[in-house]
Formats: sequence, structure tokens, C-alpha cells
Amino acid sequence: MFKKKPINLKKIIPIAAPTPKSKYKGVNGKIHSIETFGTLDGPGIRTVIFFEGCMLRCIYCHNVDMLDMKSFIEYTPRELVNKILPYKEYFDTSSGGVTVSGGDPFFQPKFLVEFLKECKKEGIHTCVDTSLCTARKNIDEVLPYADMFMVSLKHFDNKMHQKLTMVPNTRILENIRHLSKKKVRLWLRYVVLPGFTDTRSNLKALIKFCNEINFELIELLPYHEFGVYKWEELKLDYQLKKTRPPKWAKVFSIKKKLEDEGFRVLLNE
Repeated sequence: MFKKKPINLKKIIPIAAPTPKSKYKGVNGKIHSIETFGTLDGPGIRTVIFFEGCMLRCIYCHNVDMLDMKSFIEYTPRELVNKILPYKEYFDTSSGGVTVSGGDPFFQPKFLVEFLKECKKEGIHTCVDTSLCTARKNIDEVLPYADMFMVSLKHFDNKMHQKLTMVPNTRILENIRHLSKKKVRLWLRYVVLPGFTDTRSNLKALIKFCNEINFELIELLPYHEFGVYKWEELKLDYQLKKTRPPKWAKVFSIKKKLEDEGFRVLLNE
């Protein structure tokens, strides 16, 4: 169980200011990397675009290298669309498209809107992978150009949420409810983190919340250690060194519990 005081990543990796306010025209985006032929971040074959920057500081983040707003290539919305257009045939034949991830794409809200607009002009299916920790107006501006959202649920106890992510969960849960009312295509993502998110009380809260909103499916993501080396390379103190991936029996029991509640569950191995 969590005992140590979590490291304050806001001091080690300062949260840089979001893209300055300006008119959409001419807004450039800071992109960390692009993954082609992705099959784990939404339906079909997808190109996954990793935005720099994030509002959260999760102590188990596997993309911690995307938080400092330093390692990026700058694109205009059109330049970035042109990078993915060669793969449109694969999108169309597989019911795939582009997924914007990170970090969190809402850290650069103006560029996000403009990029999604350009995607829609080309008939490209768009998915926003986010924690939804952002202002309501940013969500509403993105809605006309996003075909679906994949929203990460971290923890339902507010104090524990703050220990795990450095921010409260209040705005996030409110935004998910708001998105649910819009009847957009919504997938939930839930990391099975031993000792934290797999507890009886948190699973009970998860089920209660899921019964209150409209969503298509919930994706279970077993905690892994694949990103620990990034913390080591950045000389950051990884707080979950003693935490191991969950046993598959536990993951399958959670999957069954959710399915018994009538929810569609996707297990991402």
C-alpha cells in the first residue's frame, strides 16, 4: 500500500504553460512522436500522435518523457495531417483513423482543435485519448471534430487521486459526465494498479460511476513496468519500484465483475 510521500514532479518537471491564447490560425503544435499502424489505441489501424505536455503528474506514468515540453517537433495543423495522409487507405479499410494522445492533447487545446478540423476535411476518423482534466470550453470546442474519446479513469477517492496524479478528480469526473450527456462515442480506460485501483472500495465506486454515465466499453489496462527506464534515464525517483504487475487471475476477476454488471469490457494485454 502507498506509504511514502509521493515525489512532487511539479518541482522536478515544471508544468509548462499551455499554448498561449491566440486565434486558431497559425497555431503550431509540439509533437513528441508519431506511431504508425497502432492497434491498441482505438478501433482499427490507427496512427497515434503523442502530444507534449500534460496536466497530470501520475506517479506511474509510462510517458514521463513527454512532460517537460522540451523534446518535440513543431508542426502546423496542415503539416501534421500531411504526415498521416499516406496511411488513409489503411484507416478506411480497417475502420481506423488517427488517435491523439500524449501526454495529453488537451494541454495544447488550440492546436488540437485546428488539427482535428484538418483531419475531418480529409475524412479521417479522429479519437482523443485524454484524462479530460481541462476546461469545459476546451471540450466543447473539440466535440464537433472528434468522433470518439478514450478517457482514463485514475481513482475515485479524491485524496488518493491527488497522491497518484497530483491533481483532484473533481473536474475530471464532472467532464466525463458532461461528455456522456453529449452522447458521443466514449471508451473508458482503467489501469489495474495493485493496491490502488484494484481495491474493493474503488471497484465499487467504479461500478457506481459507470452506471451513471453513457459509454461504449471499458478497457482494462494491467499496470506494467515498461516505462520505468524513462524515469531512470531522467534521474527521477520512481515511487512504485516495489509494485509489480497484477496477477492475471486478479485482472480476469475484475473483468468478470464488470461484465456481470452488463458492461462491455476490453482487456488490453
